Amino acid sequence: LRQVPLLEGEAVTGYVDLVSARAYRYADAGPSALIEMPAGDPGGAARDDLLVPVLLGAGALDRGVQRLLKTLRHDAPAVAVAAARRGFDGLGEVAAEVFKTMHAPHLGKLSLARLWRGSVKDGDHFGSQRLSGLYRPLGGKLDKLPTATAGEVVALGRLEETATGDVVGTTPADRVPWPAPLPPVFALAITATSREDEVKLSGALQKLVEEDRALVVNHNAEMSELTLEGQGDTHLRVVLERLVDRFHLTVDKAAPQTPYRETITKSIDQHARYKKQSGGHGQFGEVKVTVRPRPRGEGFNFSNTVVGGAVPRNFIPAVGDGVRDYLRRGPLGFQVVDVEVILTDGAHHSVDSSEMAFRAAGRLAMAEGLPKCGPILLEPIDHMVISAPNTATARVQRVITARRGQILGFQAKEGWQGWDEVQAYMPVATLHDLIIEIRGLSHGMGFFTREFDHLAELSGREAETAIAERQAAHG
Repeated sequence: LRQVPLLEGEAVTGYVDLVSARAYRYADAGPSALIEMPAGDPGGAARDDLLVPVLLGAGALDRGVQRLLKTLRHDAPAVAVAAARRGFDGLGEVAAEVFKTMHAPHLGKLSLARLWRGSVKDGDHFGSQRLSGLYRPLGGKLDKLPTATAGEVVALGRLEETATGDVVGTTPADRVPWPAPLPPVFALAITATSREDEVKLSGALQKLVEEDRALVVNHNAEMSELTLEGQGDTHLRVVLERLVDRFHLTVDKAAPQTPYRETITKSIDQHARYKKQSGGHGQFGEVKVTVRPRPRGEGFNFSNTVVGGAVPRNFIPAVGDGVRDYLRRGPLGFQVVDVEVILTDGAHHSVDSSEMAFRAAGRLAMAEGLPKCGPILLEPIDHMVISAPNTATARVQRVITARRGQILGFQAKEGWQGWDEVQAYMPVATLHDLIIEIRGLSHGMGFFTREFDHLAELSGREAETAIAERQAAHG
């Protein structure tokens, strides 16, 4: 403690400063009044030699604010000391470290920075960028400055190529690295409520991502959805509120779709002929293919054993393209993986055959053959490392099991006294609101990291539901 409160009944009327050994009484207006130290040395028991100052105050009542500012002025290190700690020691060229990016109405992009050394003035050039506006931020106000010197916090105008964590000016070789943002733990799929706002939404999200390095925007072409990813439901709720307040945009939101895959369990030989005549040159391509499953995780492979020119060599790649076209969405509605396709034979016409015709023939062979190959659904499984206070470890394990997860083990979290790490395999389909439950049972402190590990066969009711929802959404 730096201060201990003075009480009259249950009301806090002032405080004792343990460093100066003085007592103060709060005033309803104006600065606190110096008063005689109460009898009995009320701060004696709080002097425990811990070097962590804790100050008291109530911002809504304007109590303790001036003392906080004075403490920062007197006790915080001078700019030279702080600059050396960050690796910016010594004199030399300009070095301003950007710690926040914001977009202000009428002013555009602003880079809030601490100027560690040198001085800057409006109009200065930094590489290909020209400083257009120099301001001192104070709350929601920006005061225009002609120049700024080392130690100041400033807003730099319209440095479009500069991001949070960058250095404007000269970056020293021994600079302390800027911390990477935490990986996302919660996501929402969003669409503009009005289709006319889709372009506007894209621009607004770009600005929000510049301002918030923990916010991730993904365009998932496979699932045809736009996702917001961040540090939890509260984080994304604030982002959506900013879309409304600042950009006048409303969106519809839902849980992101799970990127299921499908594969086959049986081999087949399939023949397909694509023939079309509609005046002039027709279209003709005929293929015979062997389709067979590959071991899990080996992906797709296309090859050919054609002899005698049954399919001209220049048309063979087109057959492979047609096969790939179909595999983007198989008989169950999902991308097909771990399949081998071998072009074994075919036929062509000297006039009517073309790359387009053989591409269509390859796609047709897969459409007719793959449903006969025993297709099955695969679900993505992530490797999870869940960190929580050890008082919550047992509850975390129950959550994993309830979500069809497989516990791999747990151990004390290195360097975190009283914390455990639980490792598990968990289906991606069960992870949408996992962080909410983890934080709920760990007093808001639990978190996790995740990465894709493997695909696992999914059957039963979960598979039937996933297939039905996919077909309902995409026909």
